[in-house]
Amino acid sequence: MTFRFFDMISSLKLLILFCAVMLPFAVSQSAVAPSPAADSCNGVFVSYVYGTGSQLKPTNATHQPYRFASTLTVLNNGDEELKSWNVFVGFKHDELLVSATNAVLTDGSSLPASVGNGTTFSGYPTTDLKTAIETAGDVTQMQVQVQLVGTQFGVAPPAVPMPSTIQLANDGFQCPAASLQGTNVMQVCCTKNPNYKSNLTGADEFLPRQSGDLTIMYDVIRTYDSNYWAQVTIANHNPIGRLDNWKLSFDWMSEEFIYTMKGAYPYVVDASECLFGPQGTYYQSLDFANVLNCERRPTIIDLPPTKFNDTTLGQIPSCCRNGTILPPTMDPSKSTSSFQMQVYKMPPDLNRSELSPPQNWNINGTLNPEYACGQPVRVSPSQFPDPSGLPSNTTAFASWQVVCNITQPKGVSPKCCVSFSAYYNESVIPCGTCACGCSSSTTSTCSTTASAMLLPSEALLVPFENRTDMAKAWADLKHLPVPNPLPCSDNCGVSINWHVYTDYTNGWSARITLFNWDETAFADWFAAVELDKAAAGFEKTYSFNGSLLSNVDNTIFMQGQPGLNYLTAETAGANPSKDPPVPGKQQSVISFTKKTTPGINVAAGDGFPTKVFFNGEECALPSIRPTGSSNRKGPAIILSIFLALVAFILMQQ
Repeated sequence: MTFRFFDMISSLKLLILFCAVMLPFAVSQSAVAPSPAADSCNGVFVSYVYGTGSQLKPTNATHQPYRFASTLTVLNNGDEELKSWNVFVGFKHDELLVSATNAVLTDGSSLPASVGNGTTFSGYPTTDLKTAIETAGDVTQMQVQVQLVGTQFGVAPPAVPMPSTIQLANDGFQCPAASLQGTNVMQVCCTKNPNYKSNLTGADEFLPRQSGDLTIMYDVIRTYDSNYWAQVTIANHNPIGRLDNWKLSFDWMSEEFIYTMKGAYPYVVDASECLFGPQGTYYQSLDFANVLNCERRPTIIDLPPTKFNDTTLGQIPSCCRNGTILPPTMDPSKSTSSFQMQVYKMPPDLNRSELSPPQNWNINGTLNPEYACGQPVRVSPSQFPDPSGLPSNTTAFASWQVVCNITQPKGVSPKCCVSFSAYYNESVIPCGTCACGCSSSTTSTCSTTASAMLLPSEALLVPFENRTDMAKAWADLKHLPVPNPLPCSDNCGVSINWHVYTDYTNGWSARITLFNWDETAFADWFAAVELDKAAAGFEKTYSFNGSLLSNVDNTIFMQGQPGLNYLTAETAGANPSKDPPVPGKQQSVISFTKKTTPGINVAAGDGFPTKVFFNGEECALPSIRPTGSSNRKGPAIILSIFLALVAFILMQQ
């Protein structure tokens, strides 16, 4: 009897343990199960289900963090395959996304990532969702579920931190407002837009290639069971975009590593992560002394021109240019950059047909615009001229396209600035205070908020740290206020002065001067100015090669003439102990006619640019423009002197 009693107790304990283990699992499974509403959707059904949440440390009454776990489901109930699915989730609680299965962030950000303003997910490794028709209703091929884990702020359980909306982000679909089912389920059924015209037909295997400011092609040109060769081609399509000393980075998703390269090189050569990781365990016979890089997120840099003919590292078309990619308007032959790399794979992808590109691409340069890159999209295989010279093309085994566009991220300061001056005002409006950013340590020595002090024209040739006395003397002479503390520097490596030079009845002119305050010279530099009301009157530049761009509104493109396309770096003064450093300088006068711009008022502001670019980077402009008592002061003075001279001559007769 005693043994039966203990048996009952043991059985009861096992039952309690079983319930404790299985109940949460059952709740979790029911939370991610497809909604019955999916059955009534004849398009793409998207749902977001909040699962669990809990308070995290530290305790903070005003900004308390909480863990959240949710499931995003995408189900293709339509009659066409959904290629490269993208879904937007309108997070709104300052979320920090820590992990996401079966998806990556479309903007190329690596996790963890701040997504509090909403974010778009792209499928990975499953990018395409088939239809019920072609799979006989196999949900595993029609549907993908993304398990999301992250941190949100301010919404304490049992309240539920739901997003503001969810919607399919693929072109050609329309989504109604997402509906909330209860407190933790949001869903929407998106259908094809009947008015959308697509170049894609049902027979097309791949999505069409997209246009962008810059595109990156990832072409697999040779493939084996354990490794493959990929060719990466970076192409600049923006007429005023540019990269100098480019650095390219991406994420390997399946423990791949770079064995060797041609045409480029890793910024860090290091195989230690492979040697002491799973790669070293699997490839025990491989000599890791020859492996170039095993980082999960490597950074790739271009080679110098001296390596172009190197039989080991070079001999790749469009390689070895020190990372310079020019705009096609400047030189189409130098608007691309290319390299090849041998990539080793890891189980279970040891099959020559198992090919997958890296994700989360990013590219940047030294003094260049910022780029935001999307995720790789499978496109039709690229074709290359046959290396043997035969009149035929060689086709890649697989190709992916990454599209990057110029962006202006919040908190990122420009790298160049503009000053304004004019013939009718003796003062120069300099670059703004902290135009290119200020470090937090400067606040104790100067003001980051005070407006920059007006200057005499000769001060433009003097570094900021040497022009304090000139600025104070000018303020005293012109009875201008002197801030206390004085304003901080603009901190820009390149500054550009735009000077309205003359203004007369039939035309006008301006003078543009480039100053390089940096230690690095700029070869093949270019500048571009946008003049909303005056560009149509452009005639010529006298010391630069200038042209009015046809594919960019109201923009004049300028570059150095042959032999003068080198903007030198800052150099020491003639007597360094006394003389300040001297900036590199290039200058040209630009003439305009008024015949094609009737009604233009140059001195009232129409003669000043609305945007200025240097090497693709948009420069910071002053917030004000020069003013004068007379908009025609220059010609008026000349006319007054002439009339006075005539009157004097007549009086002498």
